[in-house]
Amino acid sequence: MCQASTLRIYEREGLVDPVRTAGDTRRYSRNDLTRLREICGLTGAGLNLAGIRQVLALQAETRRLQAEIDRLQTAAATRRG
Repeated sequence: MCQASTLRIYEREGLVDPVRTAGDTRRYSRNDLTRLREICGLTGAGLNLAGIRQVLALQAETRRLQAEIDRLQTAAATRRG
């Protein structure tokens, strides 16, 4: 995985947002860990933080659009009866 200093950079840049315990320890969720693996893979492929941010934004937009397509298809199927 990534080094602690790298994790702090990713958090500071808004790429991950782990919850904090009362003692201020970072607690990474499964989603955080999945995202960190993806970020590490993208940096390994040569992307910088701006490139990673763009890839993550495009993925989020793709998920949003797919959800909208699914919603419209369900609505159309309901109308057809």
